[in-house]
Amino acid sequence: MGSFSIWHWLIVLFIALLLFGNRLPRMMGDFGKGIKNFKAGLNEQEEGGASAPRSIDGHTDASTTSTPKDTVSKG
Repeated sequence: MGSFSIWHWLIVLFIALLLFGNRLPRMMGDFGKGIKNFKAGLNEQEEGGASAPRSIDGHTDASTTSTPKDTVSKG
């Protein structure tokens, strides 16, 4: 009963390819695009230095870019 032989793993791989074979290239393409976007974001962040934080749609967040106000005064 011990571990599985190579034939067991080949049969499992064959069944998995039959079930997911048509979706696998699309999923890997989406995964690759995600990695490229992640790397581009890292490069953009390094080039921009301390730029303002951006939301998902690319606009700056107005609440974080406003100037600080003196709310507490000592007197």
